[in-house]
Amino acid sequence: MLELDSITVTYGRRVAVDCASLRVGGDAQVLALLGPSGCGKSTLLRAVAGLEPLAGGRVTLDGRDLAGVPTHRRGFGVVFQDGQLFGHRNVAGNIAYGLTRQGWDRSAAAERVEELLALVDLEGMGKRAVTRLSGGQQQRVALARALAPRPRLLLLDEPLSALDRQLRDRLVDDLGRILRDEGVPALIVTHDHDEAVELADAVAVMDDARIVQTDRPGRLWRRPRTARVAEFLGYGVVVDAHVHDGEASSALGSVLVDGPDGDFALGLRPGSVVLQARGVPARVVHSAPSADGVRVRVRVRVGAGDAAIDVDALGDAAPADGSTVRVALDPRRVALIG
Repeated sequence: MLELDSITVTYGRRVAVDCASLRVGGDAQVLALLGPSGCGKSTLLRAVAGLEPLAGGRVTLDGRDLAGVPTHRRGFGVVFQDGQLFGHRNVAGNIAYGLTRQGWDRSAAAERVEELLALVDLEGMGKRAVTRLSGGQQQRVALARALAPRPRLLLLDEPLSALDRQLRDRLVDDLGRILRDEGVPALIVTHDHDEAVELADAVAVMDDARIVQTDRPGRLWRRPRTARVAEFLGYGVVVDAHVHDGEASSALGSVLVDGPDGDFALGLRPGSVVLQARGVPARVVHSAPSADGVRVRVRVRVGAGDAAIDVDALGDAAPADGSTVRVALDPRRVALIG
């Protein structure tokens, strides 16, 4: 179990990581650290690896304080965004690097290399120069190299962000399989929501140097703690609501939620509002085609006066501008904030 207890990292007077506490292992075998660029998540990972000194707090592994333990003695595998492969070594030589440093005998090291080549779907490519590999293949080699010495923890810093979207989607599936097969606890830094949801048992949201919420992916997207967290998770519109007996009532109608009675806010993202015959009335502002059908911007009155909000609803056909339609909330894509 890796535990971060109120760790702080500073650069001069600037606080890059502010009293961050996390656990990796147990129920959170894979934890994704999610946040916008510049929030401090890569600095936190580097502090765990021993590459950044702590200004405060502790990093412990299975109860042992790692203060003073150098990076190469922590037993962690690290994969960075660009892989940082050794250009003068072939694929097998890169994977075997850590094994050689740890004194594995040649036969055992060769067997482990072949095992990892199969694991990352690069069988038969051990003698190939890494400079002749695609970006996705190079990241597979970097992952295999990090896993080779059977690390106690795997640290991945934006491992797929340099790849195009299609290749990244394919490798997310492979990375999830590899992490499950190896059974190594992992801390993954990412700004990609889909990566966090697909790979992690738990997600920690980081903002402005602080961990602001940690939860299971499904729970996090349904119950962001603040409007700021909700906005980062993709909920661009917030409406007031009152919850009673598991039903939230708002200007956009009622929707079932998992929360106590009281006044809350609902977070809406693309797809949260749909055209529906039994919904609340709304006036069409304009329509535009989208990958999921037709995106219809509608205006819904809020309260008894002239106040109104504009939201995007999904439909199958484009209604006329200025016409009246009815809209409802999709409970699978609505967040209860608070």
